[in-house]
Amino acid sequence: MIGLSAEQIAAELQAFRERLEYGAQTLAGLGEVETGVSPRDPIYQQDKLVLYRYRPRVAAPHPVPLLIVYALVNRPYMMDLQEDRSLIRGLLDAGLDVYLIDWGYPDAGDRDLSLTDYVHRYIGDCVDALRARCSVAAINMLGVCQGGALSLCFAAHFPDRIRNLVTMVTPVDFHTPDNVLSHLIRHVDVDRLVDTLGNVPGALLNFTFLSLSPFRLAGQKYVDLIDILDDTAALKNFLRMEKWIFDSPDQAGAAFRQFAKEFFQRNGLIKGEVMLGERRVDLAAVTMPVLNVYASQDHLVPPAASKALAGCCGSRDYTELSFRGGHIGLYVSARAQREVPPAIAGWLLTR
Repeated sequence: MIGLSAEQIAAELQAFRERLEYGAQTLAGLGEVETGVSPRDPIYQQDKLVLYRYRPRVAAPHPVPLLIVYALVNRPYMMDLQEDRSLIRGLLDAGLDVYLIDWGYPDAGDRDLSLTDYVHRYIGDCVDALRARCSVAAINMLGVCQGGALSLCFAAHFPDRIRNLVTMVTPVDFHTPDNVLSHLIRHVDVDRLVDTLGNVPGALLNFTFLSLSPFRLAGQKYVDLIDILDDTAALKNFLRMEKWIFDSPDQAGAAFRQFAKEFFQRNGLIKGEVMLGERRVDLAAVTMPVLNVYASQDHLVPPAASKALAGCCGSRDYTELSFRGGHIGLYVSARAQREVPPAIAGWLLTR
């Protein structure tokens, strides 16, 4: 307001106050902010896990089911946020038969769940349920972020059950120089954290993610909110994202301990040193066709961390898809809706 008169400053402040008051009324009248728009039905349950089938949007969906394995640290409705921002709807429109594992919300009774439980038992039982349901020997799998790393572990141990594997913004090399999250976790006493807390609170992890870009994620976006207070549709979009960001499940202590130490701190996945039960995870055993999707401006999983898969997996049919955008933009941007589901479906339908 440099150069303005006292009267002009007063007028600006009055207008700002009126806009805030109007915005508060708009926010109060928005009602429930809904997420997860595509109809789906539970077909299998185990403990807190629910396996959903999304209702097909074509008369004859592809006979090989596609199982989405999402990360443990966030809720999977980011992939089905709203009608015009839903990768799942795009996959359905492309003719795929889509299933998704919802991990639920771990509680104190789950603190001893290990990565072996998640990969061998939970993912394995879901895969077997789909193989039996669809009468196929092997299914297609789409692993997202941390869920992609878990999918790679499963595919390495049970390659005969996976026909094609799609990894999306999936870290493989956790020690690339630009991996800020890995640099932070490498200095954490993970054993003391888990021994003290049992399960790791989702709110603590969420604070860590926000701290990677604090000005933009914890400050600037709320300043920018002023500009959309009179736009109901834009406000709902904003609140859907806020709901997802802060809907962070607690993490089972044993699984978090193993993932943080073996993947982040020791970089064991790319080195072939991760152990699940008595078995080592060797990515050279991932021999099925692989489509590796990464975001070129990803601040959580840098492209180099994902592209490292090319040099260590055993597939002779390896393809990379670079998306021009960030970690979240890959799910919700308009460009992602146009480009990503058709690319994934097109790749799968030719194999």
